[in-house]
Amino acid sequence: MARAIKLRPWQRAALDKLHQHNELGLNSFLAVATPGAGKTTFALAAATLSVARSKQLAKTTGTPQQRVVVCAPTAHLKLQWAHAATRFGLHLDPNWASSTGQLPPDMHGIVTTYQQVSTSAAALRKLTAGAFVILDEIHHAGDEKAWGDSVRKAFEPADQRLCLSGTPFRSDTSAIPFVTYKLEEAFADYEYGYGDALVDGGVVRPVYFPRINGFMEWVAPDGTVNAASFDDALDRQGSAQRLRTALSPEGEWIGPVLAQAHQQLMTLRERHPEAGGLIIATDQEHALAIVNEMKVRLRVTPTLAVSDDPQASKKIAAFAASTEPWIVAVRMVSEGVDIPRLAIGVYATTTTTELFFRQAVGRLVRWSSTWGKRQKAFFFIPDDPRLRAWAFQIQDVRRHSLRKKSEDAGDANDGPYNLDDTAAELDKQLDEEQLSLFSALSATIVDESHLGVFADDYDGFSMPTDGSNEPEALDAEDDPLGLTLTLEELSPPDPSGRTRAEIKEDLRLRNAEAARELVRFTGRYHAQVNSELNRLSGVRSVDEATVDQLERRAAVAEKWMNDLKRIRPR
Repeated sequence: MARAIKLRPWQRAALDKLHQHNELGLNSFLAVATPGAGKTTFALAAATLSVARSKQLAKTTGTPQQRVVVCAPTAHLKLQWAHAATRFGLHLDPNWASSTGQLPPDMHGIVTTYQQVSTSAAALRKLTAGAFVILDEIHHAGDEKAWGDSVRKAFEPADQRLCLSGTPFRSDTSAIPFVTYKLEEAFADYEYGYGDALVDGGVVRPVYFPRINGFMEWVAPDGTVNAASFDDALDRQGSAQRLRTALSPEGEWIGPVLAQAHQQLMTLRERHPEAGGLIIATDQEHALAIVNEMKVRLRVTPTLAVSDDPQASKKIAAFAASTEPWIVAVRMVSEGVDIPRLAIGVYATTTTTELFFRQAVGRLVRWSSTWGKRQKAFFFIPDDPRLRAWAFQIQDVRRHSLRKKSEDAGDANDGPYNLDDTAAELDKQLDEEQLSLFSALSATIVDESHLGVFADDYDGFSMPTDGSNEPEALDAEDDPLGLTLTLEELSPPDPSGRTRAEIKEDLRLRNAEAARELVRFTGRYHAQVNSELNRLSGVRSVDEATVDQLERRAAVAEKWMNDLKRIRPR
């Protein structure tokens, strides 16, 4: 039976635009879409369509089937992309290395990272010739000049390059490869912003920003004693020192903020028991201190995910699939990670760039299909002027978009999009009074009178109930791009939910154990046993073998061992 993919209206429109782009002979396309909108689905739909077309062409011309190469910002996102691709019938290897050898014929492509590209550009260039390349969060190619040069070298031969970003970005030092600039701003061939998603409804949640003021005292590097609240004007250096003081685990500014965020999460979990919270820490030491603070103050043990931990990706995946309340991370969950149950956040990092702030907010906006039409998210932030400015920009978009939706609905006092009195009152508390929960002097809480201001009487803004924004189901009659046919031609996902790369990894372990057992039984060297197994099973190398070949090799090893035991039992 045909397997039809479902797309939201913006994804269909972006696919149409990409198709027109390619018809004009243009092979680089930048799509900017707000976090949570479904950039991955859009990109994999485009890749699936392209691979299916190349497969049809290969039948008549004998040309090789097109490969897919995804470049992601982090190692964790490599796994996420591989799993997402499996649902489309695309099998991508997230464990590829330049030393691996040829891509096995039962794999459609690979997932790599920008850091890996910087050291393997030459090997990738051979792999990407004629390929469909997805450059996720393309602005990372500008993190270092060497990265940009490597990206250009590695992906220049590609037949199509689909560049993605969740945040509009500028060219701070050097232009990013394959991106067109106008007045130093990256020009998007298709853009779907946070406001667009709010107007559509059912795509992202409205986010509110409790901004926490306080009074900090600290000793500067030059030995001077300083004191200031977030309302005081300071230079750049003083502002950075003030923020670091507020976030210091040695004081008590951060503790009450964590307690208030936890209280809000517990209120939310009364309706949605799986709801989770994210705390973004400054560094690993800071993250550990926050975890200890949560244990002592709140009797909660958060999941800890830091880049230095080789198990970080597995911890994030386990947290996403669990109902655990909190995760503390250092950059690991700041971009691209899809955990829809996150709805409460604490911004406890000293990073104040707009790009990072927007990416962090993006972790909380993802719509949950099981939470009903009323959803919202809260991001607790220090009332630092820089963070305040970024929050104001998002709040303005939120107000304008939801008000527009209310007006479009007709009657301001009726319909699913009205701005009810409760929501307006909460907006006033958060945005005008700035939620001055307390004033801290040398890590001493002065006023807790406003703690608990969040009650469970706020339902958020209503979202569509007529299904108008639900992903569209494509069928043959309403599918000018032939996407339904595409999914018929590619292989179905494994019933276990594992990627083909994960299945192969299990088979390689099984083959390795069988080889070790044969070595012990025969007294031969490992190289001799493996060479014989490859010869008997018709495998060139384990790294380049298909699933069928690995299964056949394991069966050969089992038969060899059984025959030996019958001839020479121990």
